[in-house]
Amino acid sequence: MAEADSARRRPNRRGSATRESLLEAALTALASGQPGAVSANRIAKDAGATWGTVQYQFGDTDGFWAAVLRYTAERRANIFSPPDTSASLRDRVAGIIDTLYDGLTNRDSRAIENLRAALPREHADLEQQYPQTAAELFSWGQGWQETCQKAFADLHVDPQRIREMAWLIPGAMRGIASEKQLGSYGDLDAARRGLTNAIVAYLGSA
Repeated sequence: MAEADSARRRPNRRGSATRESLLEAALTALASGQPGAVSANRIAKDAGATWGTVQYQFGDTDGFWAAVLRYTAERRANIFSPPDTSASLRDRVAGIIDTLYDGLTNRDSRAIENLRAALPREHADLEQQYPQTAAELFSWGQGWQETCQKAFADLHVDPQRIREMAWLIPGAMRGIASEKQLGSYGDLDAARRGLTNAIVAYLGSA
């Protein structure tokens, strides 16, 4: 029976299309920010699928949200290209900040923000209720740290300072991106330059 189940779940063209359709529907719904958008059952209905289809493809709601996170991660896997070894510290920091600034207002980013806002805040609760989703979010953090370490590997920057910078930048950029969406009168280009200058000064002073 186990072998039959495994064979039935092997990817095929139709199954892959259904899976991608559900993931795309999830991103569209989540990005809308509408009340009730963070509902796997509602997303399935909007996509013209049944809850049974979601269960077959992803197992349960936890598996569905984890797959959504993984899907977006795979799509942005190459967003940070290997560092140009001729680039200065300032250029590398500015490149990271500009890339995040451009990406945080796109559909995928809005969808993930809304999904995360609906999930439990406490790690223990998240890991108990949504273990696969929690594991995927944890892997995001690890991957981001690795990306940042690689970006400055040849510049002999203190790894601990890079680690601190890596945790700082996403939150700081979400704040600036939020100001952009709200139509701030503030000079957001100056804000990005200020953040870049501060990080360069910190990383370069070690």
